[in-house]
Amino acid sequence: MSDSARTKKIAVFGGILLFIFLLVALFTPALGLVKHHFQPLTYFYPIDVEYRMVDGVEVMDTIYHTIPEFHFIDQDGEEFGSEDVVGKITVIDFMFTTCTGWCPIMTSQMQRLVWKLDGEDFEDVMFLSHSVDPETDTPQILKKYARKHKIDTERWVLLTGDKAAIYEHGVHGYFLAAEEDVLAPGGFLHSNMFVLVDRQGHIRGYYDGLSAVEVDQIADDVKMLMKEEKIKAKEAAAQ
Repeated sequence: MSDSARTKKIAVFGGILLFIFLLVALFTPALGLVKHHFQPLTYFYPIDVEYRMVDGVEVMDTIYHTIPEFHFIDQDGEEFGSEDVVGKITVIDFMFTTCTGWCPIMTSQMQRLVWKLDGEDFEDVMFLSHSVDPETDTPQILKKYARKHKIDTERWVLLTGDKAAIYEHGVHGYFLAAEEDVLAPGGFLHSNMFVLVDRQGHIRGYYDGLSAVEVDQIADDVKMLMKEEKIKAKEAAAQ
């Protein structure tokens, strides 16, 4: 091989190496950003602020609405209340068993969500469905409904109880419509929304329970919420 040919070959090889180096230098920072990108879920309904001192600097913290205490009856006739979901992530909705409008679709979508969030990683995720027709939906009726729809009542609990308390809980706990209405289909008005609540009782998302796309988003957001918890725990341990 002549000197000129060898020189040309070296130059070409050097140009290829330089191109690869530039590609790595250009895309490595971008890949790093993608790897570490994290967007926490929204908190809903700020209600107050409090101030605290951090290293001599006054810091303002927003206080967000938390789900109030509740005490209802589950499909087994057992008492079920807020103490049963302490430290758990919950997804909730409002329905009634004789509903022929939204409820069958919402039940189907909730079932699909339960299946998507199956496994050991999601043992602390619970699903609560509140009947807006508790006078009809006795524990026995809810139990029959659970069997009909193959509901795993260990994780997905159907709730009945005092009608006024359920309506109060829907409106002031989750800010959802829940009431008796003779003009509504079936005689009861209730929201079609699913609500995601974190372990601290804060509302972190609202989703259309009739939309497969939005229900799929709940599964993604539950995973994001768990990631958020791990990041906060790591930051707290480092302080």
